[in-house]
Amino acid sequence: MITPTLPAGPAGPPGVSVPAPTTAPVSAPVVVPASAPGAGQAWWRNAVIYQVYVRSFQDGDGDGIGDLAGVRERLGYLRRLGVDGIWLNPFYVSPQRDHGYDIADHCAVDPVYGDLAEFDALVQECRLLGLKLVVDTVPNHCSSQHPWFLAALAAGPGSPERARFHFADGRGPGGALPPNNWRAMFGGPAWSRVTESDGRPGQWYLHLFTPEQPDFNWRHPAVAEEFDRVLRFWLDRGVDGFRIDVAAGLFKHPQLPDSPDPDADERTRDSVNPLAWNQPEVHAVWRAWRAVCEEYTAKDGRDRLLVGEASVPTPAEQAKYVRPDELHQAFFFHLLHAPWDLDHFRTVIAGALEDIAATGSTVTWVLNNHDQVRTVTRFAGGDQVLGPARAAAAALLMLALPGAAYLYQGEELGLPEVTDLPDELITDPIFHRTRSRVGIRDGCRIPLPWSGGRAPFGFSPEGATAHPWLPQPEHFAAHTVERVLADTGSFWHLYREALQLRRSLPQFGEAAVRWLESPPGVLAFARGEGFVCAVNFGDGPSPAPVASAPLLASGPCPPGVLPPATAAWWIHRP
Repeated sequence: MITPTLPAGPAGPPGVSVPAPTTAPVSAPVVVPASAPGAGQAWWRNAVIYQVYVRSFQDGDGDGIGDLAGVRERLGYLRRLGVDGIWLNPFYVSPQRDHGYDIADHCAVDPVYGDLAEFDALVQECRLLGLKLVVDTVPNHCSSQHPWFLAALAAGPGSPERARFHFADGRGPGGALPPNNWRAMFGGPAWSRVTESDGRPGQWYLHLFTPEQPDFNWRHPAVAEEFDRVLRFWLDRGVDGFRIDVAAGLFKHPQLPDSPDPDADERTRDSVNPLAWNQPEVHAVWRAWRAVCEEYTAKDGRDRLLVGEASVPTPAEQAKYVRPDELHQAFFFHLLHAPWDLDHFRTVIAGALEDIAATGSTVTWVLNNHDQVRTVTRFAGGDQVLGPARAAAAALLMLALPGAAYLYQGEELGLPEVTDLPDELITDPIFHRTRSRVGIRDGCRIPLPWSGGRAPFGFSPEGATAHPWLPQPEHFAAHTVERVLADTGSFWHLYREALQLRRSLPQFGEAAVRWLESPPGVLAFARGEGFVCAVNFGDGPSPAPVASAPLLASGPCPPGVLPPATAAWWIHRP
């Protein structure tokens, strides 16, 4: 809860011994820039965007699957939370083999989610509420049911239709072996063999995820032309930007050679094969897309956004994607993968601010998304008390940093990962390709609980008979929107108050981070005139960097003391 700044109180609660707190930031802090001098103030630079996994957000028609009507129904909730906009996961026509990331028509709404009229209504309501609308786009691959791929299968080897994908003859006797040794990120070989029109085994095609998601060949000019059309289609309908799936993908090594570590992607579930990802040609695509966005911005003055899922090894490498004529932003995943460890957090934060700020962009922070274990569970380490406390502290830390932040739906409810789904109910293609639960994503995609004491917890309309597409556990009753709104000490209120302060305090914006000297286990920094944030990563209480009561804290925080697994904000006026 937000509290006023008070005079310094006792050093700690009775029976707890802590060193005397400091009363001001120490001298000679290390300064890390927030952004390059003279950078513009477009809305996206410091925006907080809420990720809506449409399928699990709100069911508007009672079929057990979230849809665009459900999103529109809950926009008031998101406005009340205080976010600046929303990002929609794919809602396009798809066989749903990877829940929308296998797209059969990039310019149409899948009937399970609604239609274009419903989308247009959503655009208008977002505009009325002052919410930006960012939509997902998937340029690396499509569905095996996409008209282009069906035409490629019918046309045969050597055809122009096959040139839009990566078709190749196999190796070994009769071409029975894949063209190279690459493995798919979701398990198994990265190549599948087709049966030609005469019934004989034929060529192989490349798919870095699943066989139902063939990769486009971006060296073919028709692919770039098609995605220029796709961008303009949605920009003409009023979207404010695009989240780009697999932004470090698109181009593969032109010779498609064997990899010295062929199972790297499958082993790590990440895009790390240097022959398949992060090829230099990809940057020309983002320059072209940036030009399209600038064209639309010039027409009406509304800044359009390109934010990329650029999974690359280092902040310095990611900085190449956000140069002034490429993507506006790219998700910074190093914080998402960081363990609960002070040195790790400080290292990745400092690296991001230093390398990305030099480009003139701002860092795009994330703690969770639709592909990751929920923060409450990830930080728990088996401790059901520490998990929520650390997750709340990490959220407050992230929201104190300069730049943009993306919040995954349900994090503001303190939802834990669901880890006990029966095998027969798991829908993730990773599980079905590997028969392993490692890295499966259904547990963070369970439909949201809105109200009531039992499933579907208000996810589907009253009287609906269809069950939610993934089952909600009984313990979701403790995390419904209805309950967290009534509890002023909940995650929801912490997020809301932090977002209000981000909007109202002049210290937020482009102000630099100044690292402060602090006791062991405490990460502390200042921004602007007097704003201080500190997080206690240690196991015991520590002196706070400011003696007064905090403006906002992730848990009980007496004046002068910073309890373990707690973050706090102060406005310090010496």
